[in-house]
Amino acid sequence: VQLVESGGGLVQAGGSLRLSCAASGTIFSINAMGWYRQAPGKQRELATTISRGGRPNYADSVKGRFTISRDNAKNTVYLQMNSLKPEDTGVYYCNANIAFYTSSGYSVRDFWGQGTQVTVSS
Repeated sequence: VQLVESGGGLVQAGGSLRLSCAASGTIFSINAMGWYRQAPGKQRELATTISRGGRPNYADSVKGRFTISRDNAKNTVYLQMNSLKPEDTGVYYCNANIAFYTSSGYSVRDFWGQGTQVTVSS
């Protein structure tokens, strides 16, 4: 199982970016999915999550500006980021709790994407 992110880049303050994260492999089902971010010199922090049923949860720092969504048929989660600020700069990581097939049935654990850089210039 792997998560592959795309959509990062450089944008001016006030601009928008859309991130995507697609899960692939021997997947049985995907539970919660989310996006974390890590600014230079800081710890990784939760930005937003979404349940399998589509219920979102946002950190206060992104509420009202970011929107998370998912397409269960495509095993993909999206992050629409609007009104970006320089403090949103960092590496954004996709996370998903996935039940996957094993030789003895299935197992469940969290998987991480490789990260995608988001840079917001002032």
